[in-house]
Parts: sequence; structure tokens; C-alpha cells
Amino acid sequence: MSSFTTISSDKLARLIGTANAPALIDVRTDEDFAADRRLIPGALRRDHARVPEWGGDFATRSAIVVCLRGEKLAQGTAAWLRHMGVNAETLEGGFEAWRAAKLPLLDTTKLPPRDAQGRTVWVTRSRPKIDRIACPWLIRRFVDPNAVFLFVAPSEVVGVSERFGAVPFDIENVFWSHRGALCTFDVMVEEFGLATPALLRLATMVRGADTAQLDLSPEAPGLLAASLGLSRMYDDDLEQLEAGMMLYDAFYRWCRDATTETHNWPTNKAKG
Repeated sequence: MSSFTTISSDKLARLIGTANAPALIDVRTDEDFAADRRLIPGALRRDHARVPEWGGDFATRSAIVVCLRGEKLAQGTAAWLRHMGVNAETLEGGFEAWRAAKLPLLDTTKLPPRDAQGRTVWVTRSRPKIDRIACPWLIRRFVDPNAVFLFVAPSEVVGVSERFGAVPFDIENVFWSHRGALCTFDVMVEEFGLATPALLRLATMVRGADTAQLDLSPEAPGLLAASLGLSRMYDDDLEQLEAGMMLYDAFYRWCRDATTETHNWPTNKAKG
């Protein structure tokens, strides 16, 4: 049973991917991590022995600490974080409980190298519309919450990638791009091991809107309209991305929680 300093896998799964999700901190030993190099989506790896050094990075956030079984490493790290003013809990049963529940696990072999600050860095074409907003949303919510996105002129994406160590996406002839009928968002969901029903539904919407196949999903025309509207509202690509994060937060929550809900204007008229 969960206590006020622990959280169950089911409850944590409901938080992951949402705008207010807590920071997830994986403190498994190197040996335990080597045995299974996957991560709970959105988790960051940290050394439990150095928590006094990095704990302050989470001072303004809630945090969930994960070790192999939810015992001494996670509980000790969480206690240190609470001492530093962080609202920290541990995952009940740890990584093993999450894995046993068959919840999504991020394939870290597909993660690009991180920069000196521990962030993944990505680059794509400027003036994003659909895929180039959807993919950063997916990465920030499920892969690397600290990811950096660079938007540059289309002709400069490859050069910027080479000079700045950034991973190119949604351009031709790179790993993270369209494949056959799939758009880049589809590819990321599959490659990272994030194929939950909600994300697969969202991926169909994104594909329909991004490839002008609006019959793929009844919601695709709405996503297309909202995306094109945002592109007209913002000249700055990073400002557009921030606005798009909320858009995809809303569509994701609909895909996960509200697909059967309908709405009708209540007249509240008294029956005669």
C-alpha cells in the first residue's frame, strides 16, 4: 500500500506525459541499469551518491525517485531531496514493479548523446506546422524533459547538426523522419517503445493532418486547423512550440481519457 512518501505504478502512469508530471529520477546502480537499459518514460538518470550535488536542480518541482525495487537507494535519495526542500516520493516496488505491470519503457539505445548539461539536442526546419511540433512535444513529455530544439533554415539543418551535435529530424534521409506511410511522430512512438493506445491514437491524428489524409481520423481536420492557426499566430518558432505544447497536451488527454465523452448544450428548460 502506498504511503505519503510512495506512489504506485498505476498512479505514476497517470501522471507521465502530462504538463504537471513530477520529475522522474532513476538512481539504479550502473550494474542494475546495465541489466535493463530501459527507463520509465521521461526519467533522468542520476547517481544516488551525489544527490547533495544535483538535488538542488529539482528544488522547484515534485520528484519521484526510482531504484530497482524501491528500497534503500530510492528511499535514501528521496529523504535527501526532502531535506533539500524537494517534494520527493519513491516508486513503490521500483523499476521491477513498473516492468512487471507491463507499463511502457523507453528504449534508451535510441537516445542521442547528451550535451554537457545532460540534454538531448535536436534540429529541424524552421516554421513548423504539425510533425515538427508534435515530435518535440513527445520528446519533452516522454523522452527528455530538458530537450533543446533548434529551428533553422531548411538548407542549414544538416550543417547545424554536424557543427552543434544536434540530431536532425523530420527532414529527408535521416533516421528520425517519415518512413513509407508513417510520419516522424509515428516513427518516434515506435522506436522509443511508447506505443500505448493513447499515443497510437494521437499518432493517427498527427499522420492524417501531416500527410493530408484527413480521412484517417475524424479529429485530423481539427488538428490541422489548430496547427495552421498557431503557425499564423506566431513568428517565433520557439513561442509557437510553447503554445503547441498545450495543444498536444489537450489532444493527448482527450486520446487517453475522453474519447467516449460527448457534449450537448443543456437548455435547462422546465418541462411543461
